[in-house]
Amino acid sequence: MQQQATVTWSGEGMRFEGRSASGHSVAIDGDRAAGASPMELVELALGGCSSIDVVLILQKMRQEITGCQCVLSATRRDEAPRIFTALHARFIVTGRGLEAAKVERAVALSLEKYCSVALSLHPDIAVTSSFEVVEAA
Repeated sequence: MQQQATVTWSGEGMRFEGRSASGHSVAIDGDRAAGASPMELVELALGGCSSIDVVLILQKMRQEITGCQCVLSATRRDEAPRIFTALHARFIVTGRGLEAAKVERAVALSLEKYCSVALSLHPDIAVTSSFEVVEAA
């Protein structure tokens, strides 16, 4: 399966518009003034991809999930290239009667088997995770 996306410079500073194969656009800004930086987008892609997995897996496990938030922490090298050396995804999952073991399993399945972004990252990048279960009101 081949996809095509485009990134076009606005002509101003380091501002670009990214357009996905599905036609959606995102602001990209190397100066981080008018959009996320490319490395921030990688972080967000990991959080988005794995969060989708976690929600879908928990729904298939018949867990009554009402919310999911992924808080990402990244460590980067100080020298160029300033690649990620570690990424941590902390999932805060809200629901009614959620089973912690099932949330833990959903997170592990996502990051180890299903999340295309996590699996696309270089193997030298340590991707770790944690989770918290919050009972919905």
